[in-house]
Amino acid sequence: MQEFLAVFRSRGQALDCAARLRQGGIPAVAVSTPQETGAGCGLSVRIGAFDFAQARRVIAGCGYGAFFGYFRLERACGRTYLTRVG
Repeated sequence: MQEFLAVFRSRGQALDCAARLRQGGIPAVAVSTPQETGAGCGLSVRIGAFDFAQARRVIAGCGYGAFFGYFRLERACGRTYLTRVG
């Protein structure tokens, strides 16, 4: 299963983003940020692969100053893999 993380350097902006996405009909959940991202804030927004393109448009339109980037989150064989995406 493939999902994406929108990583923020601000907990407040991560929570705001998750709420805005949900209001727009995009399933989104605030989750702990994996240390491997190097962002250090503690919260990210998890988005399903199906909704990723639409979520990117919404996030770009919000102008979040603390946005760090996107990461592909893949789980396989009991392990979690992160890959930075654009």
